[in-house]
Amino acid sequence: MNISSEFSKHALEYGSYNIIQNIVIEKLLLHVESKPKKILDIGCGSGALLSAIDWDYEFFCGVDFAKGMLELHPKSPKIELLYTDFNKDELFDNMLTCSFDFVFSASALQWADDLERIFSKIKGLKAPIALAIFTAGTFKSINETASISSILKSANEIKELQEKYFDANFEVQNYKLEFESTRDIFKYIKKSGVSGSRKVLNYKESKKLLRDYPLNYLEFEVAFIYTSKR
Repeated sequence: MNISSEFSKHALEYGSYNIIQNIVIEKLLLHVESKPKKILDIGCGSGALLSAIDWDYEFFCGVDFAKGMLELHPKSPKIELLYTDFNKDELFDNMLTCSFDFVFSASALQWADDLERIFSKIKGLKAPIALAIFTAGTFKSINETASISSILKSANEIKELQEKYFDANFEVQNYKLEFESTRDIFKYIKKSGVSGSRKVLNYKESKKLLRDYPLNYLEFEVAFIYTSKR
């Protein structure tokens, strides 16, 4: 397991609450050498991955269960957006009639109802992959300070599952995102959509966490699974 780290300062200065997701997409694309023409993006969100693609493609299919996010995507005859849940077997059954050159998923599969089943479905598409999955190491110190546990899988759990289905590389990247104040940290958590705790804190508990959190940054841990460059 290759583990590396990166530190980004002053998160809110970027005017976006998707900073880590965008960094993840940039790293995913580093593992794509073939410039695929027919692309599937599972959990495509508002189209950040599509916007980052800098080569000419023939067909892009994006899947997401957030209709409002899909509406933010660029519009083109080459783009097909599917408003559906990637946890549904019917989605992948229908995908088997298609032929994709590459399958991406950036910062979405941590929310899979059954990650092993999703891995098996992705394998059935018989295409190279580049997947990024947030792990239980995300918000580690927040969770420890608040005495709550993560619903996300650990990096080791994800590694064990992916080894059953893919002949691929596995890498863990740790990020730290620095903020000007503790309040900015919690504003980011609320707006970013990258939360993974089992428990929603009440007002008193949230106030205590705001007071007791000892760091000026948030931790993120992301597992990358990608097919070797050819």
